[in-house]
Amino acid sequence: MYLLIILGAIVLLLIFIFNRFVSLRNRVKEAWADIEVQLKRRYDLIPNLVNTVKGYATHESSVFENITKARSLAMGAGGNLAEKGQAENMLTGALKSVFAIAEAYPDLKANQNFLSLQNELSDTENKIQAARRFYNTNVRDLNISIESFPGNLIAGVFNFSKMEFFDLPDNDVAQNPVKVKF
Repeated sequence: MYLLIILGAIVLLLIFIFNRFVSLRNRVKEAWADIEVQLKRRYDLIPNLVNTVKGYATHESSVFENITKARSLAMGAGGNLAEKGQAENMLTGALKSVFAIAEAYPDLKANQNFLSLQNELSDTENKIQAARRFYNTNVRDLNISIESFPGNLIAGVFNFSKMEFFDLPDNDVAQNPVKVKF
């Protein structure tokens, strides 16, 4: 009788831990999808912003080429999280240079379309940061569960594996100030 109760408790514990892993893994996937939604929003805003600024700063073509190239790299970054993070941070750096150009053109800074796009992009950047934090929190929770006992035993049996954080690489462009020359 006691053996049956103990065996039943062990089975229930295994089911609980397995279901927790499934839940955590799905939260991580959901969090990544949130990041991708915000990145797509940023990709859609960038051409409008660049076209607005181009009208005022026609001699800044290298900046526009850099932002276009950075956008393409970010959109085409593969499934490797480190590559994706590096490409996104290069794009962030390129966007900073566009806003630095705007500082040199008072008419552009006063342009309603530019201001609206700048606000939208700023809002999107904030949402991307929040989505990254949400993703990293969920990855942390999953990784802790996978590494902790008895979860590590069950994770190994059912092939649950640790996931990567969405971090800034140590030598990343986003950690350095943007240099703009006029």
